Amino acid sequence: MDLQLTGKRALVTGGTRGIGRAIVARFLDEGAVVGFCARKPEEVAATEEALRERGTVTGTVADVGDGAALAAWVERSAEEFGGLDVVVANVSALAIPDSEENWLASLNVDLMHTVRLVRAAMPYLEQSDAASIIAISSVSGRESDFASGPYGTAKTAIVGYISGLAMQLADKAIRANTVSPGNTYFEGGVWESIEAGNPELFDTAVGLNPTGHMGTPDEIADPVVFLASPRASRISGTNLVVDGALTRGIQL
Repeated sequence: MDLQLTGKRALVTGGTRGIGRAIVARFLDEGAVVGFCARKPEEVAATEEALRERGTVTGTVADVGDGAALAAWVERSAEEFGGLDVVVANVSALAIPDSEENWLASLNVDLMHTVRLVRAAMPYLEQSDAASIIAISSVSGRESDFASGPYGTAKTAIVGYISGLAMQLADKAIRANTVSPGNTYFEGGVWESIEAGNPELFDTAVGLNPTGHMGTPDEIADPVVFLASPRASRISGTNLVVDGALTRGIQL
C-alpha cells in the first residue's frame, strides 16, 4: 500500500534509538523528508549517517525539555523543509519512581514537550494539505500498572490532550491521534535495563504478554506511520493501543 507520504515533511522527537528511530526509518522508507532531534550529539550524528541511505534525513541536537530549544528546532526545520506535514512527539523522561523530581520531569518532558511541539508546529500544519499530529503515550496511561505515578499520569494526560486537539482542529483538517505501545524491548531501552537489574519484574512483565514476548520498535513504528499518513484520513481523536493484547480493559 502506498501511504502517500512521498515528499511529506515529518518531525520526530527522540529519533536516535528504540521506537523513535524506527519511526524515522519508516517515514524515510515511505519517501518522507524527516527531521529528528535528541540530546546526545554523537548519537544524533551516528543515526543521521546510518539512515541517510534510506532518504532525506536531518538530525539536530536539542533537549525537548527546553521549550525555547524545541521551538527553535521546529522553526529551523520548517524553514529548511519548506513547511511541515507531520509531527510525532515521542520523547519520554521515563521517570517512574514516585518522587517530586520525577513528577516535574514527567510533566515537563512527556506532557509539555508534546504541547510545545504542537504549538510550535501549528502555523506550518495549518498550511499543510495532509497535517497530522501523533503523540506516543503508553498502556501505562490506559490502566494502572507498576509505572502508575509520574510516568503513567503524564501518559494519561497526553491521551486527553490529543483527544481534545482532534476535536478543536477538525475544521482545519488537522488530525491528532495517540499511539500507546505495550512493553517494547530494544537494546539500550528501559526493559533491557530492567532485565539486568530486576529480572523478577522482567519475567513477570513478559509473562503478562499473551504473545509470550514483548514488542519491537518496528512493530510500533509501522502503525504510527500509517496513522500519520493520508491513508488514515478519517482517523482522528483515537488512541491506538499497540500491545499484543497485553491490556485487558475494553476501550469504548
